[in-house]
Amino acid sequence: MYTLLYGFYKYLTRKEEYCVLILGLDNAGKTTYLEAAKTKFTKNYKGMNPAKITTTVGLNIGTITVQGIKLNFWDLGGQMELQSLWDKYYQESHAVIYVIDSNDRDRMEESRQIFDKMIKNHLLDGVPLLILANKQDLPDVMGVRDIKPVFQHSGAEIGRRDCLTIPISALTGEGVDEGITWLVHAIKRNSLMRPPREND
Repeated sequence: MYTLLYGFYKYLTRKEEYCVLILGLDNAGKTTYLEAAKTKFTKNYKGMNPAKITTTVGLNIGTITVQGIKLNFWDLGGQMELQSLWDKYYQESHAVIYVIDSNDRDRMEESRQIFDKMIKNHLLDGVPLLILANKQDLPDVMGVRDIKPVFQHSGAEIGRRDCLTIPISALTGEGVDEGITWLVHAIKRNSLMRPPREND
């Protein structure tokens, strides 16, 4: 009897599980963003001191639960030698967050080239895409209006998938809620193409 009740309880409390990639060049603020998301959506989570966040070598993993679903974030290192490993994670992913350093004009074209290469990979066909113009807390950064034209010729590859570009500051947390909320809805809309993993 206990086994039957426990099994029923597990069935009722299981959460749909989705995997979200966080990509972008090194120093774009991907790990700071992940920490901000965990802080905002995980009760009693204090978060890592931003001053102690270092360049990701490999990947960082984080999990939050939003609107009854579990999001597993894979924050992948953005250095050139690590970008070649990104596509190993594409097939398992349900969404991509692409983080842009709005303060780094010198590398904006490099960021666009990496974005183009990523978005052309057929393993990401139809996957929702959240583009974050990060570091908006800094003075004289490029706004979304400045960044969109740089990336606009990628429109054909983006296609009809759900896509949103928003300004954020991973450091202050501004825009983090909006992006995650949108992402959850986009992932759910796309769940026929990319069904969730079932998790106990």
